[in-house]
Amino acid sequence: MKQYPEPTVGAIIFNPENKVLLCKSKKWGDKYVFPGGHIELGEKMEDALIREVKEETGLEIFDIQLISLQEAVYSDTFEAQRHFIFIDFLCKTNSSHVVLNDEAEEFEWVLLEEIESYDLGGFTRRFFEELKVEHSTFKVHLLYNYI
Repeated sequence: MKQYPEPTVGAIIFNPENKVLLCKSKKWGDKYVFPGGHIELGEKMEDALIREVKEETGLEIFDIQLISLQEAVYSDTFEAQRHFIFIDFLCKTNSSHVVLNDEAEEFEWVLLEEIESYDLGGFTRRFFEELKVEHSTFKVHLLYNYI
């Protein structure tokens, strides 16, 4: 078990049809999550995001904007007991052609209004649930003005 929090980045990627990419991951209980991963020592957050998205999906991203911070301390939604700090970004891609690496089994491009009907991983679901609460008007405004 790691003895310190692990900062990770996540990408809410919009394709040219304004659909969001979800990837099904065994690490997250065969649920759909955003692509992303760990920030390496000496790596800037946005550089980690670009690298992780390229490694996991083959996509190039741009128009990167921070949208959310979440924390998970020993959550039962991950395969191991870890302390994660999730740093989520909105971003765009010019392609819908995804080439998955071994971290995901399948993917879907989904309209925002359809996203909660998918079997989302705990922290991906929480991101969208927070969009509905009153104090998250900033996130809603940022998200819907982004697309």
